[in-house]
Amino acid sequence: MALTHQQDPGRRPTAAPLPEYETAARLPSHALPDLGIGAESAYERISSDLLLDGQARLNLATFVTTWMPSTAGRLMAETADKNMIDKDEYPQTAEIESRCVNILARLWNSPDHEHATGCSTTGSSEACMLGGLALKWRWRERMRRAGKAADRPNLVMGANVQVCWEKFCRYWDVEPRQVPMEGERYHLGPDEAAARCDENTIGVVAIMGSTFDGSYEPVTEIADALDRLQADKGIDVPMHVDAASGGFVAPFLHPEVEWDFRVARVQSINASGHKYGLVYPGVGWALWRDRAALPEELVFNVNYLGGNMPTFALNFSRPGSEVIAQYFMFSSLGHEGYRRVMQGAQSVARFLSAEIAELGPYRLLTDGSELPVFAFALRSEVENYTVFDVSDRLRQSGWLVPAYTFPENRQDLSVLRIVVRAGMTQEMAELLIEQLRRQTEFLENLDGPFPGEKRTAFSHN
Repeated sequence: MALTHQQDPGRRPTAAPLPEYETAARLPSHALPDLGIGAESAYERISSDLLLDGQARLNLATFVTTWMPSTAGRLMAETADKNMIDKDEYPQTAEIESRCVNILARLWNSPDHEHATGCSTTGSSEACMLGGLALKWRWRERMRRAGKAADRPNLVMGANVQVCWEKFCRYWDVEPRQVPMEGERYHLGPDEAAARCDENTIGVVAIMGSTFDGSYEPVTEIADALDRLQADKGIDVPMHVDAASGGFVAPFLHPEVEWDFRVARVQSINASGHKYGLVYPGVGWALWRDRAALPEELVFNVNYLGGNMPTFALNFSRPGSEVIAQYFMFSSLGHEGYRRVMQGAQSVARFLSAEIAELGPYRLLTDGSELPVFAFALRSEVENYTVFDVSDRLRQSGWLVPAYTFPENRQDLSVLRIVVRAGMTQEMAELLIEQLRRQTEFLENLDGPFPGEKRTAFSHN
């Protein structure tokens, strides 16, 4: 006789995994369903849903890493449960974070006697916020010691900064003094920066790798201009270098360029491990020249996770896997490996920019000789189509090449930008050029203006 079991009325029924073809339930959109569809079915359904996304390797808009070795992916999966903030429970993960900070301090030429300090973050945006907070707190303390009001701080930067700096100013009540672009100057210049500084300036932000065109800002020249300002007016303004991308490029491709802690006025640096640091998102790094550059008031000590731990972060709990992945890349590649990767990316970028310059209707703003990133525009005589039309045509064949306008004072300039990352091969570059050539020929043969709505919005990440 078959045995039967009476269902416990106090328990809710659970769903057994069903084969994909037997699963009729829709994925939830607005509310948690009463019954789930099971782990296997959820995996299959969500994987299918994600097929509508673009191909990450063909995304030439983002700076964010889209490829890592499979062993790195496996290591990240194995360590996703480690909480980065809990240094008492996961002391070796904390040790690995410390090793990464030491490696970056040496990479960015920190003098041994200054004892650079730093931490990991969720990305450069958080690292920029921390760097800005340290500048503001140090400025406020200087003003208080001088018996002056500390209620009108300002921060000087170029109009080409990433939006995180605008967020910082708005969130922490700091006046943003953005230097607009002028003519063929697409980023912050030394004289323009110094001219906007006064005793209420908490610092000047210099960008090592502008998201608009891939160019480096002249950190040493800006520092020299601030030295002259201090000599003339007694105003001492520190610098923060936003090296979100360039912090992992310049040391390997342009070691002779002084932009880091070799420049005495540079008090802090941030970089994105998940950009040219070659790690999946999201990990960033913030380093300060010495302990004096990071006010103690900003560091909190917590003891409710099992030990007394100092922390300086906007976030609290987060996975340790990205930090471990950064250490994996440092360990597996070494200095020479990073140099080869960056050199390969730059070689592809220079090839692409040279080929595009030869196509006819395009002119280069940059050529990938600094970051492996370059921007190009249409020549003034092109009237029947825009860079937005070029971008749309490329998207139809799977390539994401963003088009956007430049900021204040150069809003008349619209460009396309290509970011070359690890994983972009010479063969892929040749396919891109062939597709661009084909789409350009189509647009060039139009009898009149290409119909369609002009799109100008693009997020610089």
